[in-house]
Amino acid sequence: MTAQSALDRAHAHATNYLNTLAERPVHPTATFDDLRNRLHIPLPDQGVPDSQVIDDLVADVSDGLMASSGGRFFGWVIGGTVPAAIAADWLTSVWDQNAAAPACSPASAIIEEVCGDWLKSLLGLPMDVSFGLVTGCQAAHTTALAAARHRLLTARGWNAETDGLYGAPPLRLITSESRHESLIRSMRLLGMGTKAIEHVDCNEDGSISLSTLGSALSHNTTTPTIVCLQAGDLNTGAFDDFKQAIPLAKRSGAWVHVDGAFGLWAAADSAHAHLMAGIEAADSWATDGHKMLNLPFDSGFVFIADPEAHSAALSQPTSYSARMEGVRNQKDWNLEWSRRARGYPVYAALRALGRRGVADMINTCCTHAKRLVRGLGEIDDVEVLADPIFNQGLVRFVSKTGEHDNYTDAVIARIQADGAAWFGGATWRHQRVMRVSVCSWRTTESDVETAIACVRRILT
Repeated sequence: MTAQSALDRAHAHATNYLNTLAERPVHPTATFDDLRNRLHIPLPDQGVPDSQVIDDLVADVSDGLMASSGGRFFGWVIGGTVPAAIAADWLTSVWDQNAAAPACSPASAIIEEVCGDWLKSLLGLPMDVSFGLVTGCQAAHTTALAAARHRLLTARGWNAETDGLYGAPPLRLITSESRHESLIRSMRLLGMGTKAIEHVDCNEDGSISLSTLGSALSHNTTTPTIVCLQAGDLNTGAFDDFKQAIPLAKRSGAWVHVDGAFGLWAAADSAHAHLMAGIEAADSWATDGHKMLNLPFDSGFVFIADPEAHSAALSQPTSYSARMEGVRNQKDWNLEWSRRARGYPVYAALRALGRRGVADMINTCCTHAKRLVRGLGEIDDVEVLADPIFNQGLVRFVSKTGEHDNYTDAVIARIQADGAAWFGGATWRHQRVMRVSVCSWRTTESDVETAIACVRRILT
């Protein structure tokens, strides 16, 4: 095996993919059967040359790829990776470092320290909070809720890490009806269970109702409580009123966690920073890197205002782990031990963009989202249900027969099959809608106009 030939072929294919991304249909054109027939072959007895494997792989999967990193994908909250992060991610694979601890890779440890400081500064968080570079917002929620569980139960004389949860005081989590499902999954994984979740009403814009939150807190003052607020509702992009909600929850002794999968980045843009007023008073915050920061997948961030609880929930001493004085031990702050050195793409992207570049990228995505939703709203039979507050919006398609849900799903399917743009469907307030999400640095004004024209063409 020689690395050079395989790397040369991978470089050529990757460059071609990026150079033609703007012209590709957004939707995959291969069927599942097509892909299965090409790929589901007997494992060969004799190995195949590396360069041929790469060439065959590209040929077999190319038309089964979603061009979600391009500028005309608006279906889910997925960014397109900025060039410096792509290059650093390649090097991360080549260097093949284990970012579990400083002894494994000193450079990887220091890179994470730097990224943590840069991120806290960009997001307007206190500089003394602890942090972890995790795989995504799901892992960030799980990490933060594990720290919350530790602090709330320890205050009541119970150590979940040593005693488990059998016989432990029950916990509850209060959140809005529009919470993301990843939060529910974290409650399951941590053994707190979905029955411990109490949903409270939302306002018209999708933000949490302060009155119902206050009622939920006051009707039970004895159960240890976590309150989860949202920086950016997945459908409407709404932000909770942190200035009022956080002190309200804190007066009841609750731990306040903020799900900011994409909305936490509003703090980095002066035009949207007002949406984050009061956010610094929370106890933990979770966000993704592959959304507004446009990093490769396998990138998320968690920040916790109680470093002792953070470390107590996750750290596990071992006899073979060589501690290095004065250097942060990454595995004490993350769910994984052996792990990819995911700090390099973060570092590269932040340094390449700079503070101003991050702000401009976020602001541009939000500007495109507003233009896209309002442009769609100018088309006959399109009803705007949520004008973007940040980078998310909602529309539906109005049927002359009154079958709006079926009609909306049918139009979405036709848009997806067209290939000029890609939007996804969702159920919001008991009605089918088309969700509009813009968070790729590759999206241009031309892409927005192409998407609007695509919808107009399909409807007429």
